[in-house]
Amino acid sequence: MRYITHIHLEGGRGLEHISRVRWRDGLMTGTSTRQQMVEWIDDGGDARVQALPVDARVEVVNARPPYLRSVPNGGLVDNLLSLPEF
Repeated sequence: MRYITHIHLEGGRGLEHISRVRWRDGLMTGTSTRQQMVEWIDDGGDARVQALPVDARVEVVNARPPYLRSVPNGGLVDNLLSLPEF
């Protein structure tokens, strides 16, 4: 399971403007483009945002181009857009 820890926005402030993400998976860390993360999730990968009350699952929005969003977990903020930027 990969936890997205940071986002990089280009061209705006919405979810569709997330161009890259930083993540951790156990002891591994990395940076992926939006397209790389979309493909990884589409191939069965499980991406999450660590949040309260429970972690929020990240899914792919089937748009042109596809982008990432987190599934609401009962919190009051958007989980992906509340992450630190890099």
